[in-house]
Order: sequence, then structure tokens, then C-alpha cells
Amino acid sequence: MEVAASQFLRAVRGARSQVAFARRLGYRANPITDWENGRRYPTAAEALRACGRVGIDVQAAFARFHAAPAPGPGETLAAWLDSVRGSLSVGELAERCDRSRFAVGRWLRGQAEPRLPDFFRLVDAVTGRLPDLVAELTSIEAVPALRARYRTAEAARRLAFEQPWTEAVLRLLETTAFAERQGDAACWIAARLGIESCEVERALDALEAAHVIERRGVRYRVAGNLTVDTLADPEAAREHMARWSRVAFDHFLEQGATNLFAYNLVSLSAADLQRVRELLRAAYREVRAVVAASEPVETAALLNLQLVEFVASRAQRDG
Repeated sequence: MEVAASQFLRAVRGARSQVAFARRLGYRANPITDWENGRRYPTAAEALRACGRVGIDVQAAFARFHAAPAPGPGETLAAWLDSVRGSLSVGELAERCDRSRFAVGRWLRGQAEPRLPDFFRLVDAVTGRLPDLVAELTSIEAVPALRARYRTAEAARRLAFEQPWTEAVLRLLETTAFAERQGDAACWIAARLGIESCEVERALDALEAAHVIERRGVRYRVAGNLTVDTLADPEAAREHMARWSRVAFDHFLEQGATNLFAYNLVSLSAADLQRVRELLRAAYREVRAVVAASEPVETAALLNLQLVEFVASRAQRDG
């Protein structure tokens, strides 16, 4: 993370000289040489201030990266980090970051600011997607320490759109139930997803080609991530979500004992509808945080979330 932080700061500086960059940030001396050579690092907040000073829209980058409210100009990162981590405990987060619970607790309470490498550790520990955030802020090509991970993730994201069942197949490969199964892998997965084994075989081949899994004889090892960036292509994302809604509907018809389906038709004020919307978004973020921290991985499931507004509010009509 130290190497990635140094490369990131160099990328943010761009074509400016180190002295000119230091002056732009308001320094009389030149700390930039130490930053880029890894002798010391700015806080994450100072690094993001530097991004803003060279014209990078930090709030927009954070908004594209995660659904949590983006930190405003001059705000500490504590509230954003706390929102993103969800129910992940300070102890668990500290263990993932290889940092003390005391330090992590102070960062999350806003009592201290993490250095840029430690902020990178926190983001990666909670989301596993640090290269995506860096790519939103600067050119990922200028950060070689994260470039290979980013390219692998990009290939996996394209795969998730092009072959949607790869997502579900991967989730099942990660479970202890799969490791303890009896019989052929494709048949076992196909029976649980309700699809043909040939469809599973295509998904396994595609996952292997994208370096998301490794096949060793009849065994599989998960080697990478498979995530879907729903902000990059909204139209494709809508079709993707519609597809999984249809899968949920198929399972609704099966009346599975462990499945959960509910609905509620309501009439309420526009302000309260917004409150409901924020509650659902918060619940979704919380679920993602729970999933990220969940061990051991014993099972796999599909979560769909819908909120449909039938009548536009007065503010929407007037606007």
C-alpha cells in the first residue's frame, strides 16, 4: 500500500514539478519528494485535498465508487469510512488491515487521520475494490501497483454482464457446502441454481479464462473477485437487475421454506418516502458489509430490493 500511495501521489501531481505542486498546496517547503519516495506520507484527507487542488472532483469520484454519502470538502473521512464498514467490527477491521484496534478506532471516530497508505488498507479491507477508487481519482495506468488487479476486475465485471450465471456459480464455489459436496461440480451447482449443467460448464470456463478461478484437475480455487459496476452502464445494469428479479420470481413460485418474500403497498408523504428510500439504501449497505465480513462461507443467496413509486410527488411534477 505504501508503494501504491507513492505512485498515486505522483500521478496526481501530473506534469507539474514537485516544487510547483508543493506551492499549489500551500507549502513553503517541498514535502512532495518524501511523499513520492516513500519516506513519509500525507494523511488521506490531505491527499484528497491535493486531488481537489488539481481539478479532480473528489466527491463525484467517491459517489461513483460507493453508495455511501461522499465526504464533502473539508470533512474528515471518518463518517464515510464508518458508513462503508457497516457492521464490520473495529477488531475485525484492524485484523484485516494489520493495524492496532486503537489506531483503527481513532480513525473511525475522527480522532486521528489515517495516512494515505492506511486509508488504502481500510478501503481495501472493507470493499476489496481499492483499485476502482484509485481509478476514479486518477489514471490507473500511473499506479502500477494496482494496475493488474484493476484489469482483472474489469475483465470480471464484463464477464458478469455477458454471462450472468457466472456470478451465481462463483458464489457457490466459495461455499463450504461446495467443498463438501458429493459428485460432479457442474451437476451439483446446476441442481442448486435450477439451470443446465452445460450452462454451468460455460460459466466455469469463462471464470477460468478471466482468472477469477483456477482449475486444478477436478478442483477449483477462487483467485479473484467478480463484481458488477451498476453505475458504469445504467442501461445494462437495469437489464442485469431485471434478470435477477426474474430468478427471484422463479424461486417464489417454488415456495422454498427458507426463502423470504414480502410486500407492502403504502401511501405517505414525499418526505417520508425519501426516509424509506434512505432506510432501504442503508439496509443494503449494511447487508454488503455483513457479507464482506462473513466467515465461514457456508451458503449462497440472492437478495433483491425494490421500491416502486406509483405517483410522482408535487416537487417532481413541478420540476
